[in-house]
Amino acid sequence: MAYAYDTNNIFARILRGEIPCNKLLETEHSLAFHDIRPQAPHHVLVIPKGPYVTFDHFALEASDAEKADFITAIGRVCKELGVQPGEGGAGYRAISNAGNDGVQEVPHLHVHILGGRVLGRMLERAG
Repeated sequence: MAYAYDTNNIFARILRGEIPCNKLLETEHSLAFHDIRPQAPHHVLVIPKGPYVTFDHFALEASDAEKADFITAIGRVCKELGVQPGEGGAGYRAISNAGNDGVQEVPHLHVHILGGRVLGRMLERAG
């Protein structure tokens, strides 16, 4: 499948410095920043710096260095926010929406890290 990357999406513009963000962490291949419409006391977005649309796109086409950096960045964000279960935190939710059915709003891979309160069930069982 060919992934059409929109170079003018809001996250691409943030990466180019055209739009400011409240940065939490930046690495060689990743950027983490606070969501402008937080849905929990802690709500941070982690994005790769490369032009990846969805998690599967990233998993199939990113370099090993990009993959390792991105996953490590997510771990560092959880540690920084103090949400790691077993490390004093009460837990978190990591969400990555993909495509129309996943209700992806920005066509650039991003993982939401949410925590700081009980988040409730993510989905209810059908039927």
